[in-house]
Amino acid sequence: MPNESKVHGFATRAIHYGYDPLKYHGALNPPVFLSSTYGFDRSETGSDRFAGKAEGYVYSRVGNPTVSILESRLAALEEGEAALATSSGMGALTAVIWTLLRSGDEIVADKMLYGCTFGLLEHHIGRFGIGVQFVDLTDPANLRAAIGPRTRMVLTETPSNPNMRLVDIAAIAEICLTSGVLLVVDNTYCTPYLQRPLTLGADIVIHSATKYLGGHGDLLAGAVIASRELVDQFRFVGIKELNGACISAFDAFLVLRGLKTLNLRMDRHCATAQRLAHDLEAHPMVARVYYPGLDSHLQRALALRQMSAMGGMIALELKGGLAAGRAFMDGVRVATRAVSLGDAETLIQHPASMTHATYDQEERARHGFTDGLIRLSVGLEDYEDLRDDLISALDGLPR
Repeated sequence: MPNESKVHGFATRAIHYGYDPLKYHGALNPPVFLSSTYGFDRSETGSDRFAGKAEGYVYSRVGNPTVSILESRLAALEEGEAALATSSGMGALTAVIWTLLRSGDEIVADKMLYGCTFGLLEHHIGRFGIGVQFVDLTDPANLRAAIGPRTRMVLTETPSNPNMRLVDIAAIAEICLTSGVLLVVDNTYCTPYLQRPLTLGADIVIHSATKYLGGHGDLLAGAVIASRELVDQFRFVGIKELNGACISAFDAFLVLRGLKTLNLRMDRHCATAQRLAHDLEAHPMVARVYYPGLDSHLQRALALRQMSAMGGMIALELKGGLAAGRAFMDGVRVATRAVSLGDAETLIQHPASMTHATYDQEERARHGFTDGLIRLSVGLEDYEDLRDDLISALDGLPR
């Protein structure tokens, strides 16, 4: 294992950080510890671990050796103090919310969020006495106006799912800091390879590790990265006593496998998406393409400032609206009609009727995406095959 006192590059940390094969019989890959509970050498050891006076494992809902390696590696990649791995992205988000908020508190959230995040905030969290304001955080002035005495948390994604809006993390973080409010950023779209919100002033980063971090469409997982003090609270309150959303050791092993190729995969996702975005924008049946790498993207300057590359996600509007969008999706042969994102396979879906169906038609209009929006997660296939597939499907639309 490389010397961890030296700051290594991203790929080196993604492959090696937090694991020494020589401590595990020389095994190149971390063992999968399939154990629900752990024995103690004497009763006092168990008492000390439960009291937090001694390190060690007691029960896999709050800690597992395989999971610990993943957590240390995720923290290193996001440049945070500590990390908590969870069973899903929603498990990560709710661990944060249930730990930090109580009845009477308020969240200020960006108006464009992943559908299940929006569903939680708009339709369910109010039953626990927690208020929510949705505002357009692309303008930091809106946040200044929205923060009040009850505000405890600001929540955003950037780029946003599904319409690729960007939020200036540093500007929002400065307002949160002066207001004494915690900033939570969902970094699923970018991964720490393209964007590190903690270095821009965010307090907490969350991920759906199901997506790019895992990268192979074969697991469900989430993660939270923050200060050690906060992560300890999320672990021993949010996971241990509130939502129980612990990750399995085997899923942790799969995410560790995915991290080893994260930089290579993201480079390919980004390079292919950049070329496809230009191809799609030039097609006569396409009304608009939303991709930060295009000169037409209204926030391109911000993207260049806070992202190292423009990502693998594309959103587009077709001139024929929803009917054309459905025909387009039905016309592809290489891309797969499926939700989720970040897999080796290119995935295409219709947010309004799929991932963001929790928004009704009025909410979709108010929050900034249309019934005709199509979302494309660009995979790792050959660019030429994807280009031909998408252009052929567009060419087949009625004029």
